[in-house]
Amino acid sequence: MGSYVSIRGWLECDETQLAAVQEIIARHDDNHYTHGWGSPRRHMNWTHYVFYGADIRESALDWFADQIRAMARVPASDADGDLVQGLFLVGHEVEGATEWQVRDGQLFVAQADIRHRYLDE
Repeated sequence: MGSYVSIRGWLECDETQLAAVQEIIARHDDNHYTHGWGSPRRHMNWTHYVFYGADIRESALDWFADQIRAMARVPASDADGDLVQGLFLVGHEVEGATEWQVRDGQLFVAQADIRHRYLDE
């Protein structure tokens, strides 16, 4: 049957970057796990958020990571130089939890803090 991975988290970006993030999601559309992506019904203030929440098969984890890496590489769109950033908790049934940090144009993966263990019990 295979192992499952619980993914929950978000990305923060500006309006121009949001369009690029949405294009990346569309390019990776699998008509199944893609449905885990969502955003607020209505935008408020200046930061745009994109959320992901789903339990996916371990075999689809590379599919998801490829999207996140592409999103992390979306360039800054204004003089502030702000890049896409975010945080995902990835709970693997067998290997435990990791924290995926999206910052500085990259995806950084580290062991999740013990404080988040309750999410995967």
